[in-house]
Amino acid sequence: MIATNPTDFEIHLFHEGSLYKSYELFGAHVIKESGVTGTRFCVWAPHAREVRLVGSFNDWNGSNHPLVKVSEQGVWTIFVPENLEGHLYKYEIVTRNGQVLLKADPYAFFSELRPHTASIVYSLKGYKWNDKIWKRKKLRKPIYDQPLFIYELHLGSWKKKKNGDFYTYQELADELIPYVVDHGFTHIELLPLVEHPFDRSWGYQGTGYYSATSRYGTPHDLMAFIDRCHQAGIGVILDWVPGHFCKDAHGLYMFDGEPTYEYANMQDQENPAWGTANFDLGKREVRSFLISNALFWMEYFHIDGFRVDAVANMLYWPNSDSLHKNPYAVEFLQKLNEVVFAYDPAVLMIAEDSTDWPRVTFPTYEGGLGFNYKWNMGWMNDILTYMEATPEQRKHLHHKVTFSLLYAYSENFILPFSHDEVVHGKKSLLNKMPGEYEQKFAQLRLLYGYFVTHPGKKLLFMGGEFGQFDEWKDLEQLDWVLFDFDMHQKMNVYVKALVKFYKRYKSLYELDHSPEGFEWIDVHNAEQSIFSFVRKGKKENDILIVVCNFTETTYHDYKVGVPLLATYKEAFNSDAMIFGGAGYVNKKPIVAVEEPFHGKPYHIQMTIPPFGISVLRLMRKREERKGDGKEKVHRHVVGRRAR
Repeated sequence: MIATNPTDFEIHLFHEGSLYKSYELFGAHVIKESGVTGTRFCVWAPHAREVRLVGSFNDWNGSNHPLVKVSEQGVWTIFVPENLEGHLYKYEIVTRNGQVLLKADPYAFFSELRPHTASIVYSLKGYKWNDKIWKRKKLRKPIYDQPLFIYELHLGSWKKKKNGDFYTYQELADELIPYVVDHGFTHIELLPLVEHPFDRSWGYQGTGYYSATSRYGTPHDLMAFIDRCHQAGIGVILDWVPGHFCKDAHGLYMFDGEPTYEYANMQDQENPAWGTANFDLGKREVRSFLISNALFWMEYFHIDGFRVDAVANMLYWPNSDSLHKNPYAVEFLQKLNEVVFAYDPAVLMIAEDSTDWPRVTFPTYEGGLGFNYKWNMGWMNDILTYMEATPEQRKHLHHKVTFSLLYAYSENFILPFSHDEVVHGKKSLLNKMPGEYEQKFAQLRLLYGYFVTHPGKKLLFMGGEFGQFDEWKDLEQLDWVLFDFDMHQKMNVYVKALVKFYKRYKSLYELDHSPEGFEWIDVHNAEQSIFSFVRKGKKENDILIVVCNFTETTYHDYKVGVPLLATYKEAFNSDAMIFGGAGYVNKKPIVAVEEPFHGKPYHIQMTIPPFGISVLRLMRKREERKGDGKEKVHRHVVGRRAR
């Protein structure tokens, strides 16, 4: 039961920065106490002279609905003895200098559809979840040694109706979930769903952190969408922005006429790169607001994880000439991660951090920030620089491919091909590839193959799965018309097959975070731009041999060193004709020769496709015939491992 007035203890915790379910205190709540049904409103406005409640229930005249200040530090509340569910409202705030502001509720659970800006009294109760099996599975199978392949998308431009309207959460569930399941992705990552005034901010500049955007339906509609994802075996990650917020007049900015959620110091407050204001992460009430927000999305919407945006912008003071560390941000991020993992040990906390800050994915008790994953921005930048170079130039950029393995195990990494790389004139992944039409497709297949076989979990932005030719056009839907073209159809077939292949072979994900899971075979062949390596699983003979050729030259009888004297079979080849390739594949089993090569005790000879990746697996090996004349077949290879 929610009390009509905040308790002293709740107020104490809020001002202490440790009221981690502050959404139960603040905002609008329809409650019943002493037999009276009413609506309680509570807001934090520490610098206000007066606060009044205005809305559709009082003709936007707050003279009869003043809030009472119940905390010296600025907590205000009012109990209206009416059930106001569905009504619009705002807070009319009188500043210390007498200015009158109309502000949306920072803790509102629902908001008007833009361009309107009022909050809506809304109850989140009543939805019956059906995802118990999904929740049990999460706890039973930690993600570290499991496949993780994330499909990142923006709900507003994944697909649109013919008249340009958005699909609703319900319609997206009908369209999107079967599509994601068909492609084999394990999770979706949604660009921010907090309420935001400007479509083209994609949700990264929010006003209503507790208000699921009304663009696609109601909060209950979003719950149903996530529930259906879980029932289909799909996890849901939310892009989340605790570093900065937009400066629209009805939002958090200068909430009571003075810096409230933002830093008081103008140099620290302003974020000129995005035209936003930075959250004051040293202010304890702001910590209560933000940490509670993470728990809110987990409790009410069953969110499986957060991709925390712009971590670098928090860790370092944004307007400093040097990399000056922000201790408030470090404390905030550590406490955030401690609290969310206490709530859900299986949650994904993913840092989008472009710096070399150490121990981002280490536990806080070891001095880390406490995330369990970090985007590998260095790998992404290096491999795209390499791929955008002409094949002739690549031999001079060999280090762009090899460097990532020097730090691949310093953190738990996700390899991202995200929306940031296919917008603002950067071109789509397909169009980044040099060469003629078919060469672009071949090199994109190669890039995706290397992406899947490189240590680290995976993320791909929407449209990449069928080779979107234009960069992301955020006001339009994806170019679904491309499915009418043969090469784009085959690219989609390729990505489906690649995701299936990734999930099938444990050596591609079991030891993602351990150096025992990777071994170079030939890392020095810059002249031919060919790389070969071994991916390993936990079992001794669970290995894959990977060979990547980043030039258009085809090689026959190419020698590759291998660690086991065994017979190998090609398990995947990006040049297969079904994928749009030329068909330079290895159809027959390949028998290893007992002769050292590439520093390995044995070698094989194989065809290397142009602009292609070939992956070999071990074949099951028959024992020599026993005295009874019968053969026994081992379930796994019995080979000789190099010592």
